[in-house]
Amino acid sequence: MLVIRQEGLEAQVGYKKRRGMYSSQPALIAQNILDRNFSPSEPNQSWVTDITYIRTHEGWLYLAIVLDLYSRAIVGWSMRSRMESELVTQALLAEGVASKAKK
Repeated sequence: MLVIRQEGLEAQVGYKKRRGMYSSQPALIAQNILDRNFSPSEPNQSWVTDITYIRTHEGWLYLAIVLDLYSRAIVGWSMRSRMESELVTQALLAEGVASKAKK
């Protein structure tokens, strides 16, 4: 302990969280084409997505779902141990596979 104090070393408690932009460019914001119309008149007209994370004994598990607003049914989902773009891509592709199987 004496050596640490003599060298002027200190423990780092936590990390500073940066707010706002994490790179030199702002994030892209998609156009709001749904305009809060959450009651479409036909199936497969409007889909919404969500990503949630679930704590497990092995770490975090990320779950992405695709929901059809007309039927309120989950039409695609994907789970991964890392939140990457593939998570959402696989959820969207799962819908394509499911719709082909129903035909």
